[in-house]
Amino acid sequence: MTHRRDFFKRSAVFATVLGAPALGLAATAPAVRERTLRMYNTHTGESIRSTYWADGRFVPDAISDINKLLRDHRNNKVAPIDPTLLLLLDQISTDVKAGSVLHIISGYRSPETNQLLADTTDGVARHSLHLDGRAIDVRMPGSPLSKLRKAALHAGGGGVGYYADSQFVHLDTGRVRHW
Repeated sequence: MTHRRDFFKRSAVFATVLGAPALGLAATAPAVRERTLRMYNTHTGESIRSTYWADGRFVPDAISDINKLLRDHRNNKVAPIDPTLLLLLDQISTDVKAGSVLHIISGYRSPETNQLLADTTDGVARHSLHLDGRAIDVRMPGSPLSKLRKAALHAGGGGVGYYADSQFVHLDTGRVRHW
């Protein structure tokens, strides 16, 4: 269930990232014709370069390909990824180093996988936003992890977790917070 505050926050993120009015909010950036993400799944070895936004809308086939790349690698379950998360990833990767490949540690997690991780690993939320396709754990080889964290905090799109020992940053489209 989406709360009203989350709905308005997502609308603001769409307006900022897309550079077009979202639900009547004023545009804050120039319109962008295309948006492309380059991603590498560290568990499956799969890569993708996908133009997921073109001519003012999401590209369904590209979104489907991204959903597959970000699937739960333990059981191959695919779920829809929050498009706001893709916009947030695009904004952050552009701020850090445009055109870089994002290394994906974790995207969608099935309930079974999340339960397994919560039972065996410290710091895994039992009601993780990974379950809803609203969270991702990433790094950008060649860019300092601290720079990725700083860009994520600056974007203000949701939660930001900094895991220096494990070399990744957690991003989600939940409420704005950091750890």
